[in-house]
Amino acid sequence: MAYDFKIRSAVTSTGKTAYYAKTTGLGDPEFFVAYKTKYEERFGLYNVSVSNNLVYNAADYVTEFGFWAYFIEATAKVESQGSFLCLNTYDRAYFTFGFMQFAAHVPNGDFVRFFRKLLALENASDYFPRLRLIDDRIYYKNDTGATSQLENDSSSQKLMEYLNPTTNEVEQQELICSARFIHWATNDPNHRRVQVEQSISLYKENMKKYSKRLNLNGYPAKVCFMVCDILHQGRGTYDRISYALDTDSHEKAFQNLCTIGNTHYPTRINGLKAHLKKLEQAGLFNKKYKADTNEFV
Repeated sequence: MAYDFKIRSAVTSTGKTAYYAKTTGLGDPEFFVAYKTKYEERFGLYNVSVSNNLVYNAADYVTEFGFWAYFIEATAKVESQGSFLCLNTYDRAYFTFGFMQFAAHVPNGDFVRFFRKLLALENASDYFPRLRLIDDRIYYKNDTGATSQLENDSSSQKLMEYLNPTTNEVEQQELICSARFIHWATNDPNHRRVQVEQSISLYKENMKKYSKRLNLNGYPAKVCFMVCDILHQGRGTYDRISYALDTDSHEKAFQNLCTIGNTHYPTRINGLKAHLKKLEQAGLFNKKYKADTNEFV
């Protein structure tokens, strides 16, 4: 059964254009999709809703993923308040979704890998009946049954344009795809689990890579985490991080890392520090990185 969504718009009391969706023929309640916004010369949608308790909490996933569930939590909080419904379609990525803000413009990137996993779920055809996974690539199937590949090792442009044809205006296809993601994440815990799995996989892969380059073996979790967050956001370079780590004190290294980008991103950095302190005080973040196993012990 493929879901069919009917979209309506309304202007809020503050002058925003809000979009709502409803599944046709099922009697389900209408739900909020996103607000319209303009960014530079682009138009698109955004949703940072944290309603209905659809927020990432590490404690909900620690049984399955262990310490890594806590390791990603601070980034999730500052990226999106942990919202499983976080959406934006207004920047150069064309389509970004999830509490870690996976972006569609990177070939084989986080969003592409995340979406492949979603399309492997049993109910994927209910939301994206035109899309297929063929040899772990995303394809579009037209009315005649012919398929065309939407992403490869060098480009995800066709996938971006399937989800959001242009950033010149908010379009019906963009609204429908956004409604599909919002409804799916809201109603299916497997969708939310895939977000978590992909987020943890991202940081686990990054730790292995960063440790080789920066020799992070034996460093406390909070130092390793801050390295991951700096490079995830892009607010610092390897050279700047290496310089910050060049001290005989792990605590000093952490404080040095917290100065990277503090001119432009003080709110983010202060939010990270506050959340890490809370985890440390609860005894949940007092581990060190072991490079040979890529684990914290």
